Amino acid sequence: MADATVQRRLAAILAADVAGFSALMERDEEGTYARIGTLRREVIEPRLTDHQGRLVKTTGDGFLVEFASPIAALRCALAIQSDLTDPGGLRLRIGLNLGDVIIETDGDVYGEGVNVAARLEALADPGGILISGKIYGEVEGKVHAYFEDMGEKQVKNIGKRVFYRTGYARGWPRRRVTPGPSSVIGTAWLT
Repeated sequence: MADATVQRRLAAILAADVAGFSALMERDEEGTYARIGTLRREVIEPRLTDHQGRLVKTTGDGFLVEFASPIAALRCALAIQSDLTDPGGLRLRIGLNLGDVIIETDGDVYGEGVNVAARLEALADPGGILISGKIYGEVEGKVHAYFEDMGEKQVKNIGKRVFYRTGYARGWPRRRVTPGPSSVIGTAWLT
């Protein structure tokens, strides 16, 4: 029997982390720490404010954000990646999912909505955005961005249809998909 006191809500979840964080820390621990602080203050927090996102928590090199709107979540992700145009600087991998979440009293969030976003983020290329089919279904025709339909993917034992955006920042190469079982099965403009 479910606990009636558990708070739940539908949320768009953005999970992001700094690509190559461990190697960056190994080369320059203090410098990397300072750059991540600058990233948070000058890029992440202002963009979250612009798009009504709530920073749930940071995890050293990562950020977990909740949005009431999938459109706002995607626009925020696109804006963040656009702001990070220096290929020599920090690059983020971003995953977005729409799902039901459990809200803790301290504001933390749990559930499949969070798990899938985190797993998508882990699969994204540096500078890329990987979104679930649920996000895509909500933003299609409403956000001007190109995404590749990657079809059904197993994301740590959870089958999800995913769409990929990479090379958004100027100067970063487009990701090439090798034909085969995981090949692109279509492309889609969201507007």
